[in-house]
Amino acid sequence: MSRDIHHFFNGKSFEGQSGQYGDVYNPSTGEVQARVQFATVDEVNAAVAGAKAGQQAWAAMNPQRRARVLMKYKMLVEAEMDSLAEMLSSEHGKVIADAKGDIIRGLEVVEFAMGVPHLMKGEYTESAGPGIDVFSMRQPLGVVAGISPFNFPAMIPMWFMGMALSTGNALVLKPSEKDPSVPVRLAELWMEAGLPEGVLQIVHGDKTAVDALLHHDDIKAVSFVGSSNIAQYIAATCANNGKRFQAMGGAKNHGIIMPDADMDQVVKDFLGAAYGSAGERCMALPVAVPVGQDTADEFVARMKEEAQKLQVGVSTDPDAHYGPVVSAAHRASIEKWIQTGVDEGADLLLDGRDFSLQGHENGFFIGPSLFDKVTPEMTSYQEEIFGPVLQVVRANDLEEAASLPSQHQYGNGVAIFTRNGLAAREFAAKVNVGMVGINVPIPVPVAYHSFGGWKRSAFTDTNQYGTDGIRFFTKIKTVTQRWPSGEIGDQAFVIPTMQ
Repeated sequence: MSRDIHHFFNGKSFEGQSGQYGDVYNPSTGEVQARVQFATVDEVNAAVAGAKAGQQAWAAMNPQRRARVLMKYKMLVEAEMDSLAEMLSSEHGKVIADAKGDIIRGLEVVEFAMGVPHLMKGEYTESAGPGIDVFSMRQPLGVVAGISPFNFPAMIPMWFMGMALSTGNALVLKPSEKDPSVPVRLAELWMEAGLPEGVLQIVHGDKTAVDALLHHDDIKAVSFVGSSNIAQYIAATCANNGKRFQAMGGAKNHGIIMPDADMDQVVKDFLGAAYGSAGERCMALPVAVPVGQDTADEFVARMKEEAQKLQVGVSTDPDAHYGPVVSAAHRASIEKWIQTGVDEGADLLLDGRDFSLQGHENGFFIGPSLFDKVTPEMTSYQEEIFGPVLQVVRANDLEEAASLPSQHQYGNGVAIFTRNGLAAREFAAKVNVGMVGINVPIPVPVAYHSFGGWKRSAFTDTNQYGTDGIRFFTKIKTVTQRWPSGEIGDQAFVIPTMQ
């Protein structure tokens, strides 16, 4: 019998009354293993009210004490790494090693946020005018919301948690309904670490819950990661309601392969970046752009040979390179895009649609697919497939190759593989993409920098985590003060100037 996954309000599990549920599958078997409650508007409002009630005391706590809660939380998550990874894999489908990476990358943001006593310091100017000092302070926004996707059920919620909570906000998180158990368990660990009740609330649901957060007057900011169409909707709705927003969308990341690249390393990097985690990453590398006919021929031949060796298995198989995709509907979408590529005239060298895992025939598995001679006019190139599908677009020179990611509607990440430092430097400076890797296939920035794409990959001016995250979750207040001595008399206040 499947279990029910409840909301998390005021430090404990909360059973809603909507009567609406979503199925949570085990992607390796195709079976329903749980159902998750969907919140009503009233239940979302109750979560926000609880967060508002707890936020002010949390914000008033000195930042060192908040940082100590983060330190304790990190220790608790590390102690449960194995069980969290197994829980994550059972609902998402990624293999255990990938699941642990999901958790660790989230913890790195929490580690960065431990420096909040320093990160929230303001600025001070003495004697900006006669007897006048000016200083600034960073203050939390109040209650904020995070809406996270299915593909990183630990990392992205921890982006929100680390940044929003360390800066003194209360957070209402709406995780993906496809794999909600890990976010709930992470919330329980926050309570064990000493986070006050109500400061972190979790509501499950669909568009009803999302819209309730977007339109709630007490939600001051929304951070979202997901598809571009939803990101654009969230950005527009938040703007219309006077809320701050981070709205990160989809991607179609390109890897430029120069003739002088180390082809052994290139093939190895593409195997992991294009097919790892079944391609369900916004920083996957689903487009290869070899420069020159010889480079393309060698790359395609070697990728075809090596991709056929990839082992697809259940998420608990230690020898599997990747596991199933998250749902039957998503597998069907990937298969449809493969057929679209065929219909558009691309050369399908490997077809993963017929893959079946013995003993797990009902699982949501799909084998590695490889297309050659894809062109920019094809819709299968223009849109995000989000699966284990690599498309090869051949280019004659670097200028043509660089124009592809620069002109694409998405601008999340890009990589160039070369031994030529000058070519790499100029490429990095000119390419119209937000995150660039030089001989690095998945250029996700470390936690003390920040994550964010361009164009339809990000509807925001402020990136995720790093110092940008601190800026997003805080507001600046600037104070100009004077402490006169003696009688003021008829002296008038004069605004300081440079004269």
